[in-house]
Amino acid sequence: MLPGLSGYRVLEALRADGVDTPVLMLTAKDGEYDEADAFDLGVDDYVTKPFSTVVLLARMNSLLRRRPESAPILTIGTLRLEPLRHRCWIADREISMTAREFATVAYLAERSDEPVSKSELRNSVWEEPDLDPNVVEVCVVQVRKKIGAEWIETVRGVGYRLVDASA
Repeated sequence: MLPGLSGYRVLEALRADGVDTPVLMLTAKDGEYDEADAFDLGVDDYVTKPFSTVVLLARMNSLLRRRPESAPILTIGTLRLEPLRHRCWIADREISMTAREFATVAYLAERSDEPVSKSELRNSVWEEPDLDPNVVEVCVVQVRKKIGAEWIETVRGVGYRLVDASA
């Protein structure tokens, strides 16, 4: 019931901007569809009026306790990965990736300058040891299209290595 803009739209805008701060929605809307909509938009907790101050404070403290520690930003030259926010940049250009593509780049970045075998990628990123190795190759091809082929080097007979293509 905010003037001019609903709390749902504020929440939606925050999440669209990548803000991951815990949000507790305090509202007079007590319908189950209102609550479901809030959770669909990314609210972390939902409290309806009237409410107990003791319970409100307990819920706020609970949200703060569950907040994950910030993960380090992985940087290789001008390539920057934010694992918690699932965001990737090269210089100032943000690169959109699927979850698997991002996980592949992040795994390679964590082992920067080390060759990583297809089976290691398959076991760590897909967690499916029996997966066809071509699936890994297809994913690497897609990542190369998005970030540039020069960032992922093929190490013959071994696998792949993420290198600083900006150097």
